[in-house]
Amino acid sequence: MRVFFIGFGQAGGKVVDMFIEQDKRLQTQNFRGIAVNTARTDLLGLDNIELKDRLLIGQTVVKGHGVGTDNVTGARVTADEIDSIINAIDSRGTHDVDAFVIVAGLGGGTGSGGSPVLARHLKRIYREPVYAIGILPAPEEGRLYSYNAARSLSTLVNETDNTFIFDNSAWKNEGESVKDAYTRLNDEIVRRFGVLFRAGEVGKAGVGEMVVDSSEVINTLRGGGISSVGYAISEKVSPRTKQSQGLFSGLLRKKEKTEEVLTGEDKSAKIIALVRRAMLGRLTLPCDYSTAERALVLLAGPPDEMDRKGVEKSKSWVEENIAGVEVRGGDYPVQSDYIAAVVVLATIGNAPRITELMEIAKSTKEDVLKSKEKRSTMFDDGIEPLFE
Repeated sequence: MRVFFIGFGQAGGKVVDMFIEQDKRLQTQNFRGIAVNTARTDLLGLDNIELKDRLLIGQTVVKGHGVGTDNVTGARVTADEIDSIINAIDSRGTHDVDAFVIVAGLGGGTGSGGSPVLARHLKRIYREPVYAIGILPAPEEGRLYSYNAARSLSTLVNETDNTFIFDNSAWKNEGESVKDAYTRLNDEIVRRFGVLFRAGEVGKAGVGEMVVDSSEVINTLRGGGISSVGYAISEKVSPRTKQSQGLFSGLLRKKEKTEEVLTGEDKSAKIIALVRRAMLGRLTLPCDYSTAERALVLLAGPPDEMDRKGVEKSKSWVEENIAGVEVRGGDYPVQSDYIAAVVVLATIGNAPRITELMEIAKSTKEDVLKSKEKRSTMFDDGIEPLFE
């Protein structure tokens, strides 16, 4: 699958920068992308997106200093400069793209406000699906961030073909500040979606027995709404002969013990267990997985470790545990010492975190209105203002 990423705002730009870095390290050409921001310093802080692919918008409004947490201004600036953004995308090339993916933190101003605007215009111009990876702020980041995220998300889901959610609060370690966790959280995003969005591409490891191509991903996500992704990685499946340059290198701590390559029923059982762990473990958005309308099961790893029977049984198990009956799946051979399982739970019907977010937003809005009513009346004694 070939994906065009648009990193919107600070968080989105950093995540797309990591996707591009991953693509360079693996010497593949699956991903391309640009970064869009109202803050010049955020764009200059990127390492892998080329300078010509970093677009500063809103200069006449905020002079390159960003819109802060004002996502209304972020939306307005994006609408005013949408032609410049589309031109930047076109200049990078879209003829072979399978999908557009907007990545943004939903609690701030630029990405939160601008992402829904961009999604609307992309869908009007291109035939390819438009997805978003929306990053939810943790509650301790402040009620204003939650309020922004709720407003942005409620708009974004109606403008995209599907919206993946990554919830910071579900991934932050106990006692760890969100600021300190940002790099680690971004790595978790890139690790999961890097596997998913490379599905179907032919690499050095060859073609899978049960290929998951772009159409399988697109059909899984066609129902819209929000989706969550599960991920699990196996123990080492074969001894290292040299430093790994594969898809999962650098993602786990080095382990002394190695496993022998499994065969037959053992191999099948190992795959089923890995898929179960991916779905029942920590999802990008904690949710009731039984309310998912569709699902996709993807196994990535050494060709010798892939097992058709294991994939089929895994699909059957997932189908038994979700609301819908559409479960697609297959394998993606890569040169790696590990097997990774990715489970996409598409169009979720129940996610307590989203309900909580909407409640926070509602109470925040009410408090804002009350505070306006309680403003000081020191100068409201009948004296006419100079002008209105």
